[in-house]
This record gives sequence, structure tokens and C-alpha cells, in this order.
Amino acid sequence: MFIVIYIRNNCVQCHATKKAMESRGLDFEMVNVDLQPDLADNLRDQGFRQLPVVVAGETSWSGFRPDMINRLHPEHRVVSA
Repeated sequence: MFIVIYIRNNCVQCHATKKAMESRGLDFEMVNVDLQPDLADNLRDQGFRQLPVVVAGETSWSGFRPDMINRLHPEHRVVSA
């Protein structure tokens, strides 16, 4: 399962989410909506009203949510070689 974090430049909650994911060893991709404005419109159309938006398989949320980050399963973790 793949995790995507939609962020914006200079977003404090986005930075906090990224750091929390990294500290837990979770693998994710970050997508900057400042560079792709159509994505921001798409996220609004889906009902999201703040960033970051995190999509992890069937689960998604917006804002800095350590409680949700802690619920991510081990298969989302980076495996060291």
C-alpha cells in the first residue's frame, strides 16, 4: 500500500506530518499542490478543506493527525536492506 501526502509550501502542519511519518519509518510520496494547482481543486472537490491531505490506501484525512499516523500498519514501513 502506498502513502501520498499532499502538501503546500510553508505549511506547518504539512511539515509536522512529514516529520512524524519519517520518525515512524513510514514510506511515502509528497506531492506539492503549489506546483500542481489542479490537484488542489481536485482535493477540494473531494471535500478536503485543509492540508496536508494524507491518502493511505482506503484511508484518508486532512491536517496533522498523529492519531491517524499511529494507526498505519507495518506494511507501510520502510524495510531496510
